[in-house]
Amino acid sequence: MASRTNGRPDQAQADWLDRWWRAANDITCAQIFLQDNVFLQKPLSAAHIKPRLLGHWSTSPGLNLLYAHLLRVVRLHGVQPPFLASPGHGAPAVLANVWLEGSYAEVRPELSRSAAGMRRLCRVLSTPGGVASHAGPHIPGSLHEGGELGYGLLHAFGAAFDNPHLLALAVVGDGEAEAGPAAVKLKGRKRQ
Repeated sequence: MASRTNGRPDQAQADWLDRWWRAANDITCAQIFLQDNVFLQKPLSAAHIKPRLLGHWSTSPGLNLLYAHLLRVVRLHGVQPPFLASPGHGAPAVLANVWLEGSYAEVRPELSRSAAGMRRLCRVLSTPGGVASHAGPHIPGSLHEGGELGYGLLHAFGAAFDNPHLLALAVVGDGEAEAGPAAVKLKGRKRQ
């Protein structure tokens, strides 16, 4: 994947980013809202909607956009940064991306990158014995439990302190202003 010298994506990269982002948004939406008809092959009905909706759509397009650009950086520079998504109930977006890239099937083979795998992915989100709606260690590339507590920044600091050459990417959630995370942010800034 070639890049212009100014760091901006060329047209081919921009087209790829747009297609990835749209696919991730579609999969995220299906996970949050649908228990059946995940490919919308027939008219949508109330029977297709999950009885209990978990996962926040409002945070998902942003997470999907960040992840798409992260993949571009990975492809251009060969880095392998952990992605710490703190926004509460943001797992559907992160799951959509790791499902699309195929890494989720490495830890959950029943959720393969196939039509059957996508149906299962949509059915297991936020169901008993299924997959949590918060990002966490169950998702490849994530090393923390996300959610309303917002400790992603703390984990990013810890990962970087343990390995100063590591690029640890944290998406700040709404709970990052809690006393504990705020204290670590202040102390982390002073230590750098």
